[in-house]
Amino acid sequence: MAVGEVTEFQASGARERRRRGKSKARGVGGVTSAARGPVTGKQLGEMAEAAFVAKVAELGFGIAKPWGDSDPYDFITRSSRGLLRVQVKSAHRLGQDGCYSFRTHGHGQRAYRANQIDVLVAYVVPEKAWYVFPVRVVRRLRSLKLFPSSRKKRSRFEKYREAWGILDGR
Repeated sequence: MAVGEVTEFQASGARERRRRGKSKARGVGGVTSAARGPVTGKQLGEMAEAAFVAKVAELGFGIAKPWGDSDPYDFITRSSRGLLRVQVKSAHRLGQDGCYSFRTHGHGQRAYRANQIDVLVAYVVPEKAWYVFPVRVVRRLRSLKLFPSSRKKRSRFEKYREAWGILDGR
C-alpha cells in the first residue's frame, strides 16, 4: 500500500461518516472505520506505521519490523549509514493551541535515549507531514509540538520536516 493509499484510507472513514450523517460512534480523534466502528489509538498508530513503511520503501531504504512490540523502537532501517532503530509517532488531530503534539517517550514515561533508538519519526497525519529527528534532538524532551500548516507559529523543529537524509547519515 502506498503512502497516499494509507492516508486516503484514514480519511475515507470520516468522509463516509459525513456522507451518511453519522457522528455518534467516534474513535480516537473522531476517526471511525466503516466496517468496524470506532478506531482505537493503537489502530491509528498501526496505520501510521504502515504509511511509514510505504514512505521509506519509496525512498529506497531497507526496512524491517522486529518481532513483537517489546523493544523501544518500531522498525529497523538500512541505508548506507548502516542499521538504525526507528520509533514512529503520529498525531491525528489539531490541538486547541493550533499544534500537533507528540510524546517523545515510551511506556516508562522517560524520554528515549541513544541506547534505545537512533531516530524518532513524527507523522502529522492530517497534514501528511513527516518529521525525522535524530535521537540527540529528542533525548531530553517528553513531548514535541509541531505547527506544519501555521503561518504564524513555527516550531523550532521545522528544519526536521522531511529530513529523510538523517536516515542516510546526512
